[in-house]
Amino acid sequence: MRNLKTIFLAAGLALAAFSHAFAQESNENKVIITGVRFAYPLVDKWIREYTAANPKAQIAIETRTITDPAKYDLLIEAYDQEKEVKETREYISIGRYALLPVANAKSAFAKEYADKGLNEKTYKQIFFHDIYAEKDKSLNTPYTVYTRLQKAGAPLTFARYFGYEQQNIKGKAIAGADEHLIKALLKDETGITYTTPGLAYDLQSRKPLDGLTIIPVDLDGNGRVSKEEKALENLDQVIATLEAGKVKNVPVENIHFSIAKNNSNPEAKKFLLWVAANADKDLHQFGYLKADAKRLADEKEKLERFQAVK
Repeated sequence: MRNLKTIFLAAGLALAAFSHAFAQESNENKVIITGVRFAYPLVDKWIREYTAANPKAQIAIETRTITDPAKYDLLIEAYDQEKEVKETREYISIGRYALLPVANAKSAFAKEYADKGLNEKTYKQIFFHDIYAEKDKSLNTPYTVYTRLQKAGAPLTFARYFGYEQQNIKGKAIAGADEHLIKALLKDETGITYTTPGLAYDLQSRKPLDGLTIIPVDLDGNGRVSKEEKALENLDQVIATLEAGKVKNVPVENIHFSIAKNNSNPEAKKFLLWVAANADKDLHQFGYLKADAKRLADEKEKLERFQAVK
């Protein structure tokens, strides 16, 4: 009987040890990602490819609401954080996104400005409360600006490009994510907003979304919108134009992953380096511009050193 008890005890201890080891391994392989929602389709593709090659990895996106989840490993963000935050995290800039003006295709604004386009003066008059901005007296077509209610990457980038802050954008402030601006605009025949190419275009057909008109802008800053600048019917052509040289009146910002410097999750670090090595091939498909090569190389080198720290 004593031998039988000994066997059961040994078996129980072995099972407990195995369960503990399994739980520990499971936790080590678990990675939670959160951040800017318009990047989720791209990140989801990377997760599927990474986990196919690394089946033990358990990587999931936890959707950001008004605030970030209580616990996460990786943050994908669409604007540069404050200096105090940046000092506590390691960053990898995996691509860039642009912001384009769009309007409800049925609107009088779309019909008029798909031809006239926007220059810096009309941009500021339409989107910002600025009593000192030079006025375009010919601007009398009705429109309704839609913008984000919460602090977010796209409105911050859009406003700061033109010398303002997010709270200076005028119009109807919509709660939710960037895609909710598009939904609101499509319901309002006077609606206009700013958005990313990945939300403005159908990623399969590469054409503007049904019901949406992409408004051309003065890309070279000469005060006029040329025939070439009005060529907006194909997403790949738009990306090529934006990558070809330094353009004006189109805000462009980095989209980056970051990880806390005190995060010791080895799977999160491994996934970040995998993304840095593999992101480039998917960026255009999802409407992004390629990352600045030197910045990416420098940040990847720092990340490799960080990965070596246990």
